Amino acid sequence: LEVQEIVEFLKNPKRYTDLGGKIPKGALLVGPPGTGKTLLAKAVAGEADVPFFSMSGSDFVEMFVGVGASRVRDLFRQAKEKAPCIIFIDEIDAVGRARSKGVQMSSNDERESTLNQLLTEMDGFGTNSGVIIMAATNRADILDKALLRAGRFDRQIHVDLPDINERKDIFLVHLRNIKTDNTLDIDFLARQTPGFSGADIANVCNEAALIAARNGKKSVEKEDFLAAVDRIIGGLEKKTKVMTADEKRTIALHEAGHATISWLLQYANPLVKVTIVPRGRALGAAWYLPEERQITTREQMLDEICATLGGRAAEELFCGHVSSGAMNDLERVTKQVYSMITYLGMSDKLPNICYYNNQEYGFQRPYSEATAQLIDEETKAMIAEQYARAKDILSKNAEGHAALAQLLIEREVIFAEDVEHIFGPRPWTSRTEELLTEPTPAPAETPESEEENNETTDNQ
Repeated sequence: LEVQEIVEFLKNPKRYTDLGGKIPKGALLVGPPGTGKTLLAKAVAGEADVPFFSMSGSDFVEMFVGVGASRVRDLFRQAKEKAPCIIFIDEIDAVGRARSKGVQMSSNDERESTLNQLLTEMDGFGTNSGVIIMAATNRADILDKALLRAGRFDRQIHVDLPDINERKDIFLVHLRNIKTDNTLDIDFLARQTPGFSGADIANVCNEAALIAARNGKKSVEKEDFLAAVDRIIGGLEKKTKVMTADEKRTIALHEAGHATISWLLQYANPLVKVTIVPRGRALGAAWYLPEERQITTREQMLDEICATLGGRAAEELFCGHVSSGAMNDLERVTKQVYSMITYLGMSDKLPNICYYNNQEYGFQRPYSEATAQLIDEETKAMIAEQYARAKDILSKNAEGHAALAQLLIEREVIFAEDVEHIFGPRPWTSRTEELLTEPTPAPAETPESEEENNETTDNQ
């Protein structure tokens, strides 16, 4: 809706100024890389049919003092001559980074003078000149506060990663020029790519087409898309890497431990595929479908931690020793438990307390040495509790775990269907399935302009 309004400002400014309103001067697009911030700015200019001036934040900063400020003046002078128009500054954090406050902090005179000139230009010309500044960044937290104040960037538009239904729409766009198999399920592809940006999805489609062409196929099939996702996430398969039978068994037991616990716990992420074929830097890997939640409860986090510790627990129980293969698992668990205790207030002994990020407050920790020791004790206790829980689950399901590990040794790759055949179907419905099965509400009868606004809101 906010992006659509910018188009309306440029197309029909009189509609707003007649009521005494002032046209906003700028809009800042904030979001992760690859979500389409630059594309959105181009779409606004194309829809409004106005000139589009595009520059990167790094284009302003030079080694010669005064060049950046001069380029800012030239850009805004050209824009005023072509008004109404849009000025788009990509990666504005290169020039708009917060100015240093302390004498001891190193400063960049050229960058700061460029920023000062930009601030002056944005607040210098009249609000009704028809020039709208749009900028994009994925680091809004480091921008200068003077740049973000009302009167400069009046609006901050958050461009988030697409959810499952939005990923379906993005796949449909990128598959238009690709010869696909008629049986290809777009819902399935959207489920396989949680957390992917629009740029990632475009890369998946292109990689799948290349894989299909490499294999001499006439069309791109489901297997090609799965191979593309695996390659992007995990890297290339390394089937030539030599492993001993004992190493292969250890890796199989480790990955089967993850798969068993994630299948048997309600809030653990559902399994997609497990492999013991080395891929990238990993000797084995398991693919899961993370639930796309808006909030996460303590119970959900504990289930995820327990499933992550399942590999190390399986090694200790069924191999009689532990290996270095669990290093990444232990790192992830430690970080997650530490954040639960220090930031999310989920500790029994330190409840409802958030120790803020101390980087914003110099080098001093926001808690005492005694509290630091208590945090360490709580971290150890929570990890030990979930590790014991993982061992208990594996002990009670040792037969199924052994069958899963043996199947993994024989085939090297197993899928969720194989796990379901051993343990039976999971009795819980995932949130992703609920989102896909929810009926889409019928649009209300509205004037044409309002329908366009609703569509724009859905796309954001």
